[in-house]
Amino acid sequence: MNGILAVNKPQEFTSFDVTAIVRKKFGTKKVGHGGTLDPMATGVLPVFIGNATKAADLVSDKSKSYRAGFRLGLSSDTLDIWGELSEERSVNVGQNELETALAKFRGEIEQIPPMYSALKVNGQKLCDLARKGIEIERKARKITITRLELIEFDGRDGVIEIDCSAGTYIRSLIDDIGKALGTRAVMTSLVRTKSCGFSLSQCVTVEDIKTKPIEELILWSVDNVFSGYSAVVLDEKQQRLYLNGVRLDAKRLHGPNGALTEFPTGELIRIYGERELLGVGKINEQGELISVKRFIND
Repeated sequence: MNGILAVNKPQEFTSFDVTAIVRKKFGTKKVGHGGTLDPMATGVLPVFIGNATKAADLVSDKSKSYRAGFRLGLSSDTLDIWGELSEERSVNVGQNELETALAKFRGEIEQIPPMYSALKVNGQKLCDLARKGIEIERKARKITITRLELIEFDGRDGVIEIDCSAGTYIRSLIDDIGKALGTRAVMTSLVRTKSCGFSLSQCVTVEDIKTKPIEELILWSVDNVFSGYSAVVLDEKQQRLYLNGVRLDAKRLHGPNGALTEFPTGELIRIYGERELLGVGKINEQGELISVKRFIND
């Protein structure tokens, strides 16, 4: 059985915990997930099953959406409410001042990853070093915040919604917002509302996975995570050549409408046979369609 199961990960479950439950339910070792969620975070966790696992590493650059709670006047070693908290400070921040601060974080910005993260430096996870009391210098990385909206704010506690590029740490974003306001801030909740093209409304719960028959659990096709890319449809001969590893002349490729189509160089392209998605590829500088990943058994 192949496909993607969109799961609403509950709090205090790791992403690995969820994949283990799915692995047991579907009776297969071929299970992976897209985009790790911290144990205290909830929300959309796409779980790839069977041949769909081949797509998991190709969708990591997709944008994600979050709804996050925060509290001003606090800081912690983990940048969230579950870490070792500092003494709470008084806060005198109005909504207009907060809105002005948020505007500074929209667009392409640089962000320093937190020590309590799974990011590896010189082969060591930052979180492992942090637990030993070791803090090392981290290089700032470019991220993109396409939407940052204030949903609630009472002068101390609030909620923001974020659309961002992969690799964004919401805890760090909230900490930086607090510093921009002349105080500190910690994250108090985190829900991932969108990931890999899936939203919360499309998710099943862990309880659903444990109790419902497999046929009642919706398995989404791999097509869903590549729906924004161009598509090529191969005829019988082209399909045979493609599956044998032959590079195809891009000038002879047809789109879904049957017309010869010019495809962009270097971008992922969905590759279809007569009945199913065969894989994804791209056009190289020599004008050839080359395979990046196949999703069917050869």
